[in-house]
Amino acid sequence: MKSVTSKTTTLRRATASARVNASPESIRRLQANDLPKKDVLVVAQVAAVAAAKKTPDIIPYCHPLPIDAVDVSFDVADDHVMITVSVEAIWKTGVEMEALTAASVAALTIYDMLKPVDKNIEITSIRLDFKRGGKTEFRDRPPIQFTAAVIVTSDGVEEGKREDRSGVFIRERLESLGITPAYEILPDDEELIIEALRSFIAQETDLVVTAGGTGLGPRDVTVEATRKVIEREIPGIAEAARAHGQARTPYAMLSRGLAGISGRTIIINLPGSLKGTEESLDALFPALLHAYPMIRGGGH
Repeated sequence: MKSVTSKTTTLRRATASARVNASPESIRRLQANDLPKKDVLVVAQVAAVAAAKKTPDIIPYCHPLPIDAVDVSFDVADDHVMITVSVEAIWKTGVEMEALTAASVAALTIYDMLKPVDKNIEITSIRLDFKRGGKTEFRDRPPIQFTAAVIVTSDGVEEGKREDRSGVFIRERLESLGITPAYEILPDDEELIIEALRSFIAQETDLVVTAGGTGLGPRDVTVEATRKVIEREIPGIAEAARAHGQARTPYAMLSRGLAGISGRTIIINLPGSLKGTEESLDALFPALLHAYPMIRGGGH
């Protein structure tokens, strides 16, 4: 079963459909409720809702998820019934399998209830019609000529006593998005950090990501340095990173990371730990890139 622990929770929607072909006489009797098994469409609707909820019990690799809504509708024609099922959930994985399973079971239920009077029923065209949610919906990409920088703040790394893993990871994640960042290692010195940040701001660097100095140690001063150079805080960025991390470890609440903007430069403080950095980037990208059309005057 594939892990979805790194995924962010978003609104997921999916719509699936199925078609049941039957004789015109069978359809007429269905509409007149003149069948040995009564209330065909009512029972099929209930079966579809139950099937959506039970999908992980039927499809082995489907994750259990909290379904928020299931809508089932029927379009009855002269020689067929068209079934449409829509499913919604706010979760980390999509609901297309729930919609497809629900549509399939509704079709099977209609088949079962018509078969006493019709031996030529056919189920066809089970298909996914619509799917939204997750990172595939947020396809933000870096603007043209996007520039970035990664600043690692750590006495140990700067002195060569400790290997930098978080800064390297940030750099690699940005490179996977087509961004080649500058890379700098500094000691935990507030004035040096301020100087480096102001240098990147003067160059109109689009994004500066720092790693380290967000904790409660006496030498953790990256947040203080950042606060002195930003013009406006962007609290939602730091809140999103902390919330994502908090769902995975209670230690995330101890991060004082800040995010803000100065000129055209967004500055984001990430933790010094590799795991904290990885989780923060999972929470922020690619949705963070949606900020840049606004910064450049393009709106949403």
